[in-house]
Amino acid sequence: MAERDVVVIGGGPAGYVAAIRAAQLGGKVTLIEKDALGGTCLNRGCIPSKALLHSAELYQSMKNAEQYGVKAKEVSLDLAQMQARKSKVISTLVGGVQSLLAGNKVEVIKGQAKLTRSREIEIDDGQGQKQTIQARKVILATGGKPIKPPIPGADSPSRIISAESILDLERIPQSLLIIGGGVIGLEMATILAKLGGKVTIVEMLPHILPLEDAELTTILARALKEDGVQIYEGTKVTSIEDAEGGKSVTISAPDGEKKLEAEMVAIAVGYCPNLDNLGLEEAGVTTSKGGIQTNERMETNIPDIYAAGDAIGGMMLAYVAMEEGIIAAENALGRSSQIDYQAVPRCTFTLPELASVGLTEEEATAQGYEIRVGRFPFAANGMATILGERRGLVKIITEPKYGQILGAHIIGPRATELIHEAALAMKLEASPQELIATIHAHPTLSEALKEAALDLSGETIHFLSKNR
Repeated sequence: MAERDVVVIGGGPAGYVAAIRAAQLGGKVTLIEKDALGGTCLNRGCIPSKALLHSAELYQSMKNAEQYGVKAKEVSLDLAQMQARKSKVISTLVGGVQSLLAGNKVEVIKGQAKLTRSREIEIDDGQGQKQTIQARKVILATGGKPIKPPIPGADSPSRIISAESILDLERIPQSLLIIGGGVIGLEMATILAKLGGKVTIVEMLPHILPLEDAELTTILARALKEDGVQIYEGTKVTSIEDAEGGKSVTISAPDGEKKLEAEMVAIAVGYCPNLDNLGLEEAGVTTSKGGIQTNERMETNIPDIYAAGDAIGGMMLAYVAMEEGIIAAENALGRSSQIDYQAVPRCTFTLPELASVGLTEEEATAQGYEIRVGRFPFAANGMATILGERRGLVKIITEPKYGQILGAHIIGPRATELIHEAALAMKLEASPQELIATIHAHPTLSEALKEAALDLSGETIHFLSKNR
């Protein structure tokens, strides 16, 4: 039986990146994937959703083009073409992953992998053929799967879809109720609302995006409502039933029980680790409800078996999975690397976008910090005014004794790009004064970060600070 240096199970962001990194370090690497390379992110998540979001944003911009001096007559929606372009984006990027793996001489085997002994893997190709391979090191990167909430009627095959299925709709439903006001649910709501759909969001926790700063989520909720999205916060779905032309959803809201009608219901309450039929128990790998247990080196409890990505739970983000895959591969090939979760940006691609890094104001206060907050509104930013998107703000949270930046939060145009300046500042332990001393080009959206840092001491130049 031929032995590989590293066998990676799962070809999503954690898996294919781990395979490439292991090959770069000189390993003989095999990657096993039962579905399409790229995993959920490239095929059913990050990439297709952002492709449709861009189309929706462009459609909205064209409808409003006259205010910019551009007369675009008879702007219309072609959903089939949007879907075709989305599919082309996916195929282009998946093809890129295939080329990268081939270029790095990674062997790719299609099939369902299962650990039979600690480092022996059985592969079922789904067509009656099986093979067994031996690995010196194993990296488990099997990703996640959508959570199915225990709501009566939620498992009906009629008019109930997953968040992934929204990305493949052939028509815009007359009305859609989305269960879940997290990142996935809000991005789906944004797409459909911008394309003319009637959308309702039901979120069980006190506010949408419950892990984000409440001041910013309030602004986002207001923007979504301006687009016609109806939002129920602090509300639980208790049952789903068939109704004429759609579904009847019973909710328990702060002001009592109600029934909502919708043509379709989408379930978008998040993902959980996908550990099905992996042979973890037989191999002795320790798991919990949160996924495969690892240390900061991505090592499991079994020597020479590593895990990364959504399979280990935690911050279930594609770009975190990629970093975990790199750490796992480096340690598998003899290096000594550790993961660092201290300055991970969080991005929500709604319109306006919302992005953050570090602690929210609520978290910082709960942890006992004395805090100082600097804010700067995009309404006072030249580039935001040029773009016609003046909603939102930049918010920086610090503790004044040492000048440490505890968190940064942005809602507004291109927030998901801007957040990385704040993430880098936190990673390098830069102070607000160093942000201020960095010359920012004008007119740019990034000037708002400098001005928010100036606001900590009440010294904003382009806005009358309330901290004076």
